[in-house]
Amino acid sequence: MAEKRDYYEVLGIQKGASEDEIKKAYRKMARENHPDLHPEKADECEEKMKEINEAYAVLSDPEKRQKYDQFGHGGLEGGMGGMDGFGGFTGSYGDMSDIFESVFGGIFGGGGGSFRSSGNAANAPRRGRDVLTSVNISFMDACKGTSQEITVAHQEQCTACGGSGAEAGSKPETCPNCQGRGTVRVTQQTFLGTMSSTNPCPNCNGKGTVIKNPCGKCKGMGRVRVQKRVNLNIPAGIDNGQTLRVSNEGDCGINGGPAGNLNVEVSVRPHPIFKRSGFDVECDVMITFAQAVLGDTIEVPTIDGSVKLNIPEGTQSGTRQRLKGKGIKRLQREGRGDQYVTLKVEVPKNLSKKQKELLKAFEDSLEDKNYPKKKSFKDKLKELFS
Repeated sequence: MAEKRDYYEVLGIQKGASEDEIKKAYRKMARENHPDLHPEKADECEEKMKEINEAYAVLSDPEKRQKYDQFGHGGLEGGMGGMDGFGGFTGSYGDMSDIFESVFGGIFGGGGGSFRSSGNAANAPRRGRDVLTSVNISFMDACKGTSQEITVAHQEQCTACGGSGAEAGSKPETCPNCQGRGTVRVTQQTFLGTMSSTNPCPNCNGKGTVIKNPCGKCKGMGRVRVQKRVNLNIPAGIDNGQTLRVSNEGDCGINGGPAGNLNVEVSVRPHPIFKRSGFDVECDVMITFAQAVLGDTIEVPTIDGSVKLNIPEGTQSGTRQRLKGKGIKRLQREGRGDQYVTLKVEVPKNLSKKQKELLKAFEDSLEDKNYPKKKSFKDKLKELFS
């Protein structure tokens, strides 16, 4: 059996990585190796995803991670592999009770003890894997919500063999090596005495059955990869990078187990006018020099259409106004965010000679009281250098 790689190495992170770093690393590795996203090398990706999912399941669980950091893989498996403190013996054990039984039986009774089997776990119902995919939507669809049909590659039960993996007219047979138990007993002589362990049967890979005539459609797997159309309901308020879960649309279960889920990562395209900040919407609106000086009522865009906005006399460039309740619907909650409009004064260019003369005359007519901020700044400078 190949030695397991370090879980931190599998996800490409340091040992002291934060929960957020672990999650980001998992998403990155899933995108790079998920068989649904790389159908040309699905078998290779499946093996990698098993390793990635196993690593994430441990490192994302604080209790499991603590045990792994302290004891390594052996601390998770309940085995005594790599027990250097007991003379350097290494082995593979499926159950902690078997270890104590074999150790103490070997020392005090000279034998391996009686065999206790908890059943063939390989034939127990198992939930199907979750499937990861992505969808790209517009900014407005994220604000308003939408539905979209997407194509998903997942595993379904083979219709040719009904999931048995055996060719029509035949069925899986009891494994002659383990007599259907799925496990075999291995006994070794060590300095501690007779050491016994229970390992998965190498002939049937722990299933307890062997297939002599594999199904031609699924090659004995009992499942086949198919493309399926799924209607995805995208709720109003979804944000870029969030994930939607569609129950029971992942890979089919094994041995009658439930199907996994479909996880859809949402990517939102940027909008040419609006920007999102939580459930609030931001936008910049240009106004003229005259509008800023004299005041005006203008129309500004919102995600629901145009609304009127009052510009007070003497508005400064960069002034921010709030449109209450004109933002994005709060996801799975009541209420909406607000919209914030930033008014930016555009300085006129390409003036004619007459326009420049008029503007100069206008400027000459102004007094300090017309520029209170400028006057305040001059007063501070005067005080500073006096």
